[in-house]
Amino acid sequence: MALEDAFTDFTRRDWEHESVEGTVRLAVIGIGGFARQRALPAIAEGDNCETTVLVTNSPDEVADVAETYDAPHVIDYDGFFAGERTDAYDGIYVAAPNAFHGDYATAAAAFGKHVLCEKPLEITVERAREVVDACADAGVTLMTAYRLQTEPTVRRTRELVREGVIGDVVQVHGGFSNPLLEHATPDTWRLDPERAGGGALVDLGVYPLNTTRFLLDCDLTGVYATTHSRGEPFDAVEEQIAFQLEFETGATASCTASLNAHARSALELIGTDGMIDIESPFGGVVPQEMVVESGDVRMEYTGPPVDEVREEFDYFGYCVLTGTHPEPDGEDGLADLQAIEAAFESADTDCRVELE
Repeated sequence: MALEDAFTDFTRRDWEHESVEGTVRLAVIGIGGFARQRALPAIAEGDNCETTVLVTNSPDEVADVAETYDAPHVIDYDGFFAGERTDAYDGIYVAAPNAFHGDYATAAAAFGKHVLCEKPLEITVERAREVVDACADAGVTLMTAYRLQTEPTVRRTRELVREGVIGDVVQVHGGFSNPLLEHATPDTWRLDPERAGGGALVDLGVYPLNTTRFLLDCDLTGVYATTHSRGEPFDAVEEQIAFQLEFETGATASCTASLNAHARSALELIGTDGMIDIESPFGGVVPQEMVVESGDVRMEYTGPPVDEVREEFDYFGYCVLTGTHPEPDGEDGLADLQAIEAAFESADTDCRVELE
């Protein structure tokens, strides 16, 4: 691949190989900030999905949301588990706290409904495996909501890596920090280990973790991690984490995440023949700014922002409507949880943890 070719039709959907008819009707579970601010607008703006059911603990409090997005049905969680309105949706999108992901996903699978579940897929490997098995047994699509895998800058970067434009990747540097308490109170579920399953790693560090795995497309062999918290309200989960990933190719990735630092994200890949730097890949709508060096050639690209959440829902709808297996499937989510558990074990023991 010539370097210039990577920037031709930059926002192309290389996963879209055929036209589709109709939409996937979704029950959106958990009408919190992300669902209201990002997911529901993305579904409405996209082509392949539509919101037909809202599932919430307080149906009366989301009447305005249902009206805004023309969702005809609002039910509570008990109603969902009882099978109410199953005729009104084809799949679910789970945006509830992490520890409840498996409950909703396995119930949906039992109803014969497809599942798009926010990351992490669950809070333990064992519980995530139950989700994967339930969806497989039911013959329904399971996709972990790694929206950056549908984001054009990340997809173009994977093409460059696969084509050897920067040679063999040797090192990856990834970081994501966000001051949680600027937009949440100290009693947020994200600081409750029973509901979140962890702190900075599962909320933010999973982005460089999964994105690096996606770009390198090879297995992890080892993890080393250290964590730190400076007291309340971060005394129950890790406030910040630094972790190193080792891959079967010999490449390493040095990653950091913090729930109590200036908002910032970055991703850099260094190869034997060049490098790729992506500006702000994890913090929201990616600005489509990247720098690529290959040998003695350097190129900078800036393009129009693309809403990766809209891309994610259109991709999920496309997979369901065409019978395509999604790349960020349940096994992908399971692999990240194996790495997350290894990182926590490493931080507890101060030792490198080997992955099989």
